[in-house]
Amino acid sequence: MRTPRVLALGLTTLVLFGACSTGASTAPSTAPASAPASVAPASVVPASAAAKADIRIGSDNFYESKLMGEIYAQVLENAGYKVERKFALGSRQERIPTMDAGQIDLVAEYVGSGLGFYDKSKISSDGAANAVALQAVLTPKNITVLGISPGQDTNAFVVRAEDATGKNLHKMSDLAAVQDQITWGLPSDCDTNPLCSGALKDYGINYPPKKRTALGACDVPMAQALQGKAIDLAELCSTQPAIVQFGFVVLEDDKKTQPAENIAPLVRNDYLAKVDAAAFKALLDAASAKVTTEALTQMGKDVAIDQKDVKDVASAFLKAQGLIP
Repeated sequence: MRTPRVLALGLTTLVLFGACSTGASTAPSTAPASAPASVAPASVVPASAAAKADIRIGSDNFYESKLMGEIYAQVLENAGYKVERKFALGSRQERIPTMDAGQIDLVAEYVGSGLGFYDKSKISSDGAANAVALQAVLTPKNITVLGISPGQDTNAFVVRAEDATGKNLHKMSDLAAVQDQITWGLPSDCDTNPLCSGALKDYGINYPPKKRTALGACDVPMAQALQGKAIDLAELCSTQPAIVQFGFVVLEDDKKTQPAENIAPLVRNDYLAKVDAAAFKALLDAASAKVTTEALTQMGKDVAIDQKDVKDVASAFLKAQGLIP
């Protein structure tokens, strides 16, 4: 299992992923909330409104992290900031020391996996709660968590559109009635992963299912097997481009078994002290507020399948949202 972040898979040949957390070992709790206001420490004192210090924006080494970094970069450039892009720094394990050392000022983070890097026991299916818990961890490191996006990249169980209609499959709870009629595409570690086998048991699935195929979660072969009808259900990532490419239906996680993986910018407090912090946060919070799961999935298809440039995809998104001219 590849790990560009602690709880998730990384990039593949065509489909590169952000935060789905198939490798975690925590039991989420409450339902996701809407994007909260930034949870900045009160100690940050903004500089004058005219201050727009140069900023270094980093990213992990998969496309969705680069895409979010590019979105934030273009919003800031449009507002008059000079941006240095320091993308593809590596995995979270490599990127965090880089930011801690002050070599970058800002990065996009998945609040569930980001929190799990420090304390897996605190992750929940509530994005706002994850952001608050992550802020508590990062406050001693002098890093602020800004507002979260409504969209997230988390674990998803998906089916073909014809089966969603023909078998009346719209939420995970619907699977119990047809569990012996379908072939399940599940990751090889599902037996030992509570976010996989544990979640299915919560939904009344007699685990292991009678018919199952072991494939990499969030990987190209899993999506191809579903499209080719070798399996009838697949565990993918919620922003996986194949969902748009093949018109798969994501089943609602109605029991809230999966961690919330909303995205938020992390910014160093020493950078915030150089600028008008309130105005800076407002710019990025406005951008994050437009990033839905559907938008992430479509932009992922544009980059990973249609081979469009990350800068062009970010620019088209921001223009469509009225955030840049």
